[in-house]
Amino acid sequence: MVAATERTTDPPSDTPPDASADQGSTRERILDIALELFTERGYDKTSIRDIAERLGTTKAALYYHFKSKADILLELHLRLHELGERLFAELEALPDGNARAEAWPGLVDELITAIDDNRELVALHQRNQSAFEELHDSERHHAANDDIERQVRTLLASPDIPAAVRVRMACSIGAVMGGLLGDSLVEDVPHEQRVALVREAVADLFGRDN
Repeated sequence: MVAATERTTDPPSDTPPDASADQGSTRERILDIALELFTERGYDKTSIRDIAERLGTTKAALYYHFKSKADILLELHLRLHELGERLFAELEALPDGNARAEAWPGLVDELITAIDDNRELVALHQRNQSAFEELHDSERHHAANDDIERQVRTLLASPDIPAAVRVRMACSIGAVMGGLLGDSLVEDVPHEQRVALVREAVADLFGRDN
């Protein structure tokens, strides 16, 4: 189970970090270190103190950026959402459904590459599934999921994309989700092999060469 907070013993009462520091960069460093520790040790076995010590700062400094350990986990989860958001941002820039359908196979291939480049995030999800289940009630998690789902539904309901193509597009989403993300159905297959096989499966759906 996720420990919702660790603030009871050390509330964030210290002076905030140096205002001249790049706060965005500091947040990213915290997230990168948390990603390492959550993957190495597991979410439940990693404390805010552990993250602070590896960063070389205090718990109070971390609480300046994140309210709790669960908030850090949520931000890491949303990094995966960002990969999908980029795909849909590119799609929405195209003029019509036909153009989006034409671009879809290439964009899904780019998404597979992006997931491969962020394999640490995939490993984090696979090794901490019970912790991520605790995030499902988060308002931000709901908002991000709802936004992605809305975009998928809008795309797949487009009347100017033939039904056969829309079904292939939906199947390609299933290939990526089931083959690479979170609770992958084929976790026993090594990551690099799964990436290659999912890429091949998507190419087969659209009749394209690998």
